[in-house]
Amino acid sequence: MSAKYLALDIGGANIKVANGQKYAESYSFALWRDPNALTQQVRTIISEAPPSDHLVVTMTGELADCFTSKAEGVKFILKSVAAGSDNRHTRVYRVDGKMVSTQVAYADPLLVAAANWHALASYAARFAGKNPALLIDVGSTTVDVIPLRNGLPAATGKTDTERLRSGELVYTGVERSPACAVACTVKYRGESCPLVQEVFATMRDAYIVLEKLPEDSLAVDTADHRPATKANSRLRLARMIAADHENFNHKDAVVMANNLAEAQTAHLREAIERVIKKMPEPPVKIILSGHGEFLAAAALEGTPYATFARTLLHKEIGADNSRCAPAYALAVLSREAAQQ
Repeated sequence: MSAKYLALDIGGANIKVANGQKYAESYSFALWRDPNALTQQVRTIISEAPPSDHLVVTMTGELADCFTSKAEGVKFILKSVAAGSDNRHTRVYRVDGKMVSTQVAYADPLLVAAANWHALASYAARFAGKNPALLIDVGSTTVDVIPLRNGLPAATGKTDTERLRSGELVYTGVERSPACAVACTVKYRGESCPLVQEVFATMRDAYIVLEKLPEDSLAVDTADHRPATKANSRLRLARMIAADHENFNHKDAVVMANNLAEAQTAHLREAIERVIKKMPEPPVKIILSGHGEFLAAAALEGTPYATFARTLLHKEIGADNSRCAPAYALAVLSREAAQQ
């Protein structure tokens, strides 16, 4: 009887889960607010997923500020997974591509920290073969810009800090990035207006107004904890210029949202260009994944790379799997490794 794999990608704000087949789900979970709830959250995720007897884990949640260090965060998450999974068979993905036991991972936690990008890049490289390529994965919080060469990840950085410096990690995303972190000013009725430095709105609000992301009346993980609807997004954007519904209409919201989207696009475009310039050979293919594919596509427009061949991961593996791409990739890699 073949093993049934379930992969968990545990972040600071979301947990992605996939079995490498048709099941993938994203759970909103603010790890920094209540880390002690992680054990029960893992137990719930496993119970709601298809039956599994093998877990594979990757993470970025160790950076959450409820932990005093990344090593502490990794160890806490590993302990929580062990407790929440009733100590079922578990392997942990490391940034060197190895899948190790929980005990080995616990002994060298920094090799485990923020390794999810490597799992996705290792999987995505198959769509480029031996040719140089570039993977751009756009999530709710960050973007990974990963060179691929000879069928393998070819990133120059391994840690988050190294990857930030190289442009391979861009700390901006299509949902959680505060509007005031993306732009300093926007246009308001024909004139430039500074944004207030408060987390009154995020990029999710901008993209809901622009209809790039769907409304979700059940989602309250927003700046003001009101539902992620277009009407509420408009009010959250209004507060970014200290306004409200009396002097900020839908047209004003669209203008601001476009300004914010343009600023975020320019930021990502700069990072993409930095990464490509450092590649020994320019990519012959660009692979896009994540539920923010539209941001990557916008960043490529107007560059010499706009006409390069593209693989859209959501078309290859489905939209749900693409949203949870690192977890999906990890489940597939684990199953393939077991079959070798």
